[in-house]
Amino acid sequence: MSFHLVVTVTALLTLSGLAMVLSASSVASYTEDGSAYSMFNSQLMYSIIGAMLFYLAMRVPVSWVRRLATPAIGVAVLLLVLVLVPGIGVEVQGARRWIDLGPFSLQPSEVMKLVLVIWGAHILTRGKTMPGLLGDPRLRLGFVSVFTFALVMLQPNLSTTIALALIVGALLWFSGLSVKSFAVLAAICGALALVLGLSAGYRAERIQSFLNPGSDPKHGGYQALQAKFSLADGGLFGRGPGQSRAKWNYLPNSHNDFIFAIIGEELGLVGGLVVIALFVLFAYAGLRIMLRSADPFLRLLVAGITVWTIAQAFINIGYVVGLLPVTGLQLPLISAGGSSTTITLAAFGLMANAARHEPEAVAALRSGRESRLPKLLRLPLPEPYRPERGGVVRAATHDKRAQRAQQHLRRRRADAAARAGGPRSGQARGAQPTREARLRQPRGTHGRPAGGTPYRRSGAAPGGPAAGRGGAGRTGTGARRPQGGSSQFQRGGPESRKRGDRW
Repeated sequence: MSFHLVVTVTALLTLSGLAMVLSASSVASYTEDGSAYSMFNSQLMYSIIGAMLFYLAMRVPVSWVRRLATPAIGVAVLLLVLVLVPGIGVEVQGARRWIDLGPFSLQPSEVMKLVLVIWGAHILTRGKTMPGLLGDPRLRLGFVSVFTFALVMLQPNLSTTIALALIVGALLWFSGLSVKSFAVLAAICGALALVLGLSAGYRAERIQSFLNPGSDPKHGGYQALQAKFSLADGGLFGRGPGQSRAKWNYLPNSHNDFIFAIIGEELGLVGGLVVIALFVLFAYAGLRIMLRSADPFLRLLVAGITVWTIAQAFINIGYVVGLLPVTGLQLPLISAGGSSTTITLAAFGLMANAARHEPEAVAALRSGRESRLPKLLRLPLPEPYRPERGGVVRAATHDKRAQRAQQHLRRRRADAAARAGGPRSGQARGAQPTREARLRQPRGTHGRPAGGTPYRRSGAAPGGPAAGRGGAGRTGTGARRPQGGSSQFQRGGPESRKRGDRW
């Protein structure tokens, strides 16, 4: 059920986003390129790429995801550095956030969202499984996160920095961070966000217009007021698909940041509630997967993706309806944006993969009770979760050098015990002597140890009373100990302890 929920919500959000981008961007596309479909074609192309990534994310083994976590975080940080280099990063409206790749453009901060979720879940799970491995994983996550926030703020991009901070907060909360520590971190991050928001002129205007919407209706508060006018114009059922008035250059970024205002104008309150219901259903699917997963890595991964998606949707809808200051975060899978669409679809594919690894789902799929959709997609059978094979990095005691040192130490102890003529380390008293000790014993007839060491099948010493089928006076291999009887030469007997034999 979780798998079908994720796939269904992803398909509905993607198709709804394509329809609304076509409607909201038609006027702006015709004004810029002479075609009403230029932005829609770009969004469609990125959606197809995202659908391919969604399918690959459903097929990739969980162990591969964990192996690629550390290299991926290095590549993502490198991209954040490269986008700041003039000539590599493309500057648009004073912000350097994109890397031009010819027919495509890449926004490294969007890539960092998904990579930070995967890497954070990986190191927190590994640290929880093997505490003390290479330091506290929460500290490492904090150091890398702060460095990432600094690189994103240099673009500058406060909205994406807030989204990344929410991802880190979700990972720390679901990894078991105490309420007191989490509250302190939240207060520090909130204070820093307020300071950064007031540090730049355009951010201060947005905060001022939020606190007093009518103070600057032509500059800082223009977008917020026009968005409210669009929502009010839509009413209960809306003006109809494609009939928005705000998209005729009244509402800037109507196809991107403020696309929810176009949804409310064309589809009304009912259409807006349907979109919100889809995100609520996605949150329910994420919560269901978290509670039913046995792998702690998948639980943290799904928690991070769910909080990231729902928080970003809440912030976008919040500033459109006037509950929050304008930040510029996009509505996932609804707003136009190539990097955001592809990365979000890849993240949803990982969620669908995690849904297939629920213990009940694994049992059902491996017993042949597979639904039609996985068969149609030709998805591989998921592997059951095994803690020893969960991709956890081995501790230092399992390193090859440590193993060789332990083997060398055992050999030295064995040699020392052999030279002393006593039993090896770990052997009980009366156990079989070492090979060197046996070779030093004096030899009698037929090469047997002198002193009358009994034979393996003999119940008494040579020349002693007969037993079993051997008859009276019978010795050697034919002598047997009577059934149920005891012998001083059996293992653990007094004579055996005195002589050190194993018989």
